[in-house]
Amino acid sequence: MTAGGVAGGVALLPSALNTRPSASATEHTGHEPAGSAAGGGRAAAALGASFTQCMPVPQQLTPVRRSDGTDVYRIPIKTAQYAFTPGKPTPVRTFGGQFVGPTIRAKTGTPVEVTFTNQLDVVSNVHLHGAHNAAVDDGYPMDLIAPGASRTYHYPNKQQGATLWYHDHSHGSESENVYKGLHGFYIIDDPAEAALNLPSGQYDVPIMIRDAQIDANGTLVWPSSVPDRTTVLVNGVAAPYFQVAARKYRFRLLNTGNERGFRLTLGGLPMVQIASDGGLLPAPVTRTDITFTSGERVDIVVDFSNQPIGSKFVLSDVSGPVLRFDVTRTAADTSRVPATLRALPALGTPTVERNVTMRFDDSGNVGLVNDQAYDPNRVDFQVKRGATEIWNVTNTDTVWGAPHTFHLHLEQFRVLSRDGAAPTLDDAGRKDTVLVMPGETIRVQATFTEYLGKYPFHCHFLDHSSIGMMAQMEIVP
Repeated sequence: MTAGGVAGGVALLPSALNTRPSASATEHTGHEPAGSAAGGGRAAAALGASFTQCMPVPQQLTPVRRSDGTDVYRIPIKTAQYAFTPGKPTPVRTFGGQFVGPTIRAKTGTPVEVTFTNQLDVVSNVHLHGAHNAAVDDGYPMDLIAPGASRTYHYPNKQQGATLWYHDHSHGSESENVYKGLHGFYIIDDPAEAALNLPSGQYDVPIMIRDAQIDANGTLVWPSSVPDRTTVLVNGVAAPYFQVAARKYRFRLLNTGNERGFRLTLGGLPMVQIASDGGLLPAPVTRTDITFTSGERVDIVVDFSNQPIGSKFVLSDVSGPVLRFDVTRTAADTSRVPATLRALPALGTPTVERNVTMRFDDSGNVGLVNDQAYDPNRVDFQVKRGATEIWNVTNTDTVWGAPHTFHLHLEQFRVLSRDGAAPTLDDAGRKDTVLVMPGETIRVQATFTEYLGKYPFHCHFLDHSSIGMMAQMEIVP
């Protein structure tokens, strides 16, 4: 398995971010401080000069048909060749033959049905991250799609508009499968959001950011030690540019790195955050920097309207350049960012309080939740349908000093506090994934509605969940 811990990228995290020993003798086997040594700048030099390739926008998939009011899609899970280094293709695992899988654009209230056919020679499955779905359609880690088999998932899309994503969640192999490319956007639009007149159409751009290890031959390296994942990819391209008009854009930022945080700045331009994991915030928040980690989403609006043609603005992580925006033209703009977006739902009255801990065992090679490795035959929490609960989530990894992330399936939650203090700006809104530093406790609240059955909760550093840092709850009547 890969080395644990965030390898560079988030300046807000302390220098104690280290890697744990690897389970593979071929990989890094000791503590190494995180920082610029594992950043995207070094990778850009290795792959060629920055800003030489245009950032592609992931293809938006068209339904094969509409049946009884349901949009129907078919997506093969297949190998493909992809050139991270121009002229040097390397094997990847894909949804539909694309390294960033095709975007599914759904509508609130319009169901979607997706049939995935596994053309790989390994098992897979699909989890729609951030979605409110029945257990049978959640992508349960043991509900596997065998090679040559198909599985159909039904997504009712009853939730408000949000930037979601779909990815492999087959237990024990999710880390490798997602690293090799099994990830894509799933965007839910709703009429209430459309009425706000935010930037839309071609000015609403999904941007997937992650890291990878690419060797001198252009090969995507696996197994991969975290400190060696020095290439930062933006929609599959290292340090690309993107041409924009002098007007407002909505950028949907998604971090799909297996074990990576980013702290982003934009060359002095303000970034106006309008949404987080679960959709719109109550009001826009102007940010000079944004920190987000594996699995999190942040929607921002950037206004280029006052910038002269020829202006260039670099989106940077502390480790190096990520993406350059080039203002190349003018365009009409009737969009706006209103002062009020969408009120958050009432928190409700909690009736149950639970404690969750995350850490590695003493060997560093097994992940634990509440001191136990994942066992699909064990139910860790029974949750009453309709209940509102508070969970105290603590990173107790004092031996390895590794950060972890907490991801809850089925429901969005609200962050109430961090170590007893107010949540940060990065915790705002409805969340399903949050960073938890060593020794830190976050207090979250969720209401469990409608669906029954078993759902996981886990560290969303997939290198950690794949070796056991996962547990499960069962929603009961």
